[in-house]
Amino acid sequence: MDRIVFSGLGKRYGRQWVLRGVSTAFAAGEVVMVAGPNGSGKTTWIKCLLGLVHATEGTIAVNGRCVGRDPMYRAGIGYMPQYAEFPRELTVDQLLRMMNDIREAPAGGTDDRLIGELGVDALAHKRIGALSGGMRQKVSAVLAFRYRPEVLVLDEPTAGLDPVSATTLLAAVQRAARAGSTVLITSHIMEEVQRLGDRLAYLQDGRLRFALPPDTIIGATGEPALALALPTFLAQQAEQHVEGL
Repeated sequence: MDRIVFSGLGKRYGRQWVLRGVSTAFAAGEVVMVAGPNGSGKTTWIKCLLGLVHATEGTIAVNGRCVGRDPMYRAGIGYMPQYAEFPRELTVDQLLRMMNDIREAPAGGTDDRLIGELGVDALAHKRIGALSGGMRQKVSAVLAFRYRPEVLVLDEPTAGLDPVSATTLLAAVQRAARAGSTVLITSHIMEEVQRLGDRLAYLQDGRLRFALPPDTIIGATGEPALALALPTFLAQQAEQHVEGL
């Protein structure tokens, strides 16, 4: 059974549609890379899934359960925003313990591997307000993965991370997918998309243009890499659309 199903999803602000007619499904264990131009609807799509924005039309189902205004389904979602905000006066250790209380995590019921792998253990007694942006991103990554979520949503997760930490985080993504998590990642780094993604979901002008394996896009263009193949593929699609009019 599909883990997440979007059916005719749309969002309008006033008269302006920022998302329209999005229908697709993602399975357990699948890594979906979400890409598109600025203003294409990526953030709105993610916020609809997270319940931070309520869709104007269409539905979202997670594990066969229609997402409404009941936030309980979000207990199974791990979210790493591009810019994380936490209470600045708390230490990292206090934040982690507070989140355990909020999540009602049983003793030994968390996945703490990223704490050591990203060096967050060395930050335990530092106040959140004293951390650099990269350090806060590491703490955000720990919290996203820590409760073994069925759905992981990562918004530009390697932005602000050093290369070693970025590699560590992407390895954790693959580990989570092998364990059965459905992972959605927004990224503009085509090397990451090609290496990690089972599918690339591409949004443009608020519409989902396609959700295809990177190898399919590369194979359709004859280009050696996704960074080169994607513009060619989009041009091919535009040409086919014009011919079909």
